[in-house]
Amino acid sequence: MSIETTDPTANGRTTARQAVGRQAARQVVVTGLGATTPLGGDVASTWSGVLAGRSGIRRLDEPWAQSLPVRIAAPVAVEPQLGRVEARTLDRGQRLALVAAREAWADAGTPTPEPERFAVVVGSGVGGLTTLLDQYDVFRERGARQVSPHLVPMLMPNGPAAAVGLALGARAGVHAPVSACASGAEAIATAVDLIQAGRADVAVAGGTEAAVHPLPLVGFAQMQALSRREDPPESASRPFDKVRDGFVLGEGAGMFVLEAAEHARARGARVYTTVAGAGVSADAYHVAAPDPTGAGAARAVRRALHAAGLDPADVVHVNAHASGTPAGDLAESRALRGALGAALDGVAVTSTKSMTGHLLGAAGAVEALLCVLTLRERTVPATRNLEAIDDEITLDVVTMDNRPIRTGAALSTSFGFGGHDVCLAFTPWP
Repeated sequence: MSIETTDPTANGRTTARQAVGRQAARQVVVTGLGATTPLGGDVASTWSGVLAGRSGIRRLDEPWAQSLPVRIAAPVAVEPQLGRVEARTLDRGQRLALVAAREAWADAGTPTPEPERFAVVVGSGVGGLTTLLDQYDVFRERGARQVSPHLVPMLMPNGPAAAVGLALGARAGVHAPVSACASGAEAIATAVDLIQAGRADVAVAGGTEAAVHPLPLVGFAQMQALSRREDPPESASRPFDKVRDGFVLGEGAGMFVLEAAEHARARGARVYTTVAGAGVSADAYHVAAPDPTGAGAARAVRRALHAAGLDPADVVHVNAHASGTPAGDLAESRALRGALGAALDGVAVTSTKSMTGHLLGAAGAVEALLCVLTLRERTVPATRNLEAIDDEITLDVVTMDNRPIRTGAALSTSFGFGGHDVCLAFTPWP
């Protein structure tokens, strides 16, 4: 269950070393979930929206968006509801993180761990970018005296982790992985590592992002990364489809409460799933483009399986990163085929970005959350907008109707600019 840093054996089978490692490692379980997304302001509404195949993508009618090259995005469905002081002193991404973390904490039964045994790990791809840009406008237009004294805490990349850690009283450590679109998934992997290393018994982990703003939209559009299919906006995000033309920028947050299994048992906690393993790797190929062979991503998948002591045949579902970019989706298909081999033919794959858009640093956490719910409910949500799958993509992608699955392991994959690759493996709780 630990994060695996060496490659497994070539045939992917469990080795004696793995078996010993599994017996010695602390088991990590999911006891709480929280989210705010383009589909809903909490986990229940987000999950029901995914099962219904709804889209959270809309046309941007705000005046600031009318001159942009792309005028669609996926803002959160519900504005974060916080007290006046929090609303004034926290960046939007921090507010989203806090809302999701509080939901996850309540969902876990409001645990009372020793503060020195409680950690927080919250990732973000860009941190308080909107605060930085907005306050620069204030500085230029109204002068230095009008700039917020909270500017620095609001813009720093560790701001969301700090806000959650302060609100919940975490003293074992507060960490903030920044690995672009893999940040939320890497935060969960890091929290698992902290618990297994004995540095914490409980951790709140996840990702947050709030970058629906003119400059990020223009920047991604200039890279040709965004879909320009605006009519209707709901059809723009088309993972794996022949005519996919890019992702749709979204915002939101997803949070987990993770616990050592013995800690969860001792307090009688309800358990969703086990976090069986995590794999982390890097492409070392290009700052923005994925390795077209999928080799780096395949390493992350193999390492997650190796850490979990799983065979490819144990996998029944993959919530794919699949953002809808021509190069990225094809590279991921090759990566999954390389890691799972012939066993991939029986695996139900979905991309929930077809409904939520791409939440950047929050994407991996929200998709891992949906992966956990898929495993618990044994129902794979259908991928929206997939009308004709790319001829080169050799995946069994669930379309049209949600699909029941047998009991088994599920994977959530996340890849980010810079060549970051993360795979999380979940298994049912006995």
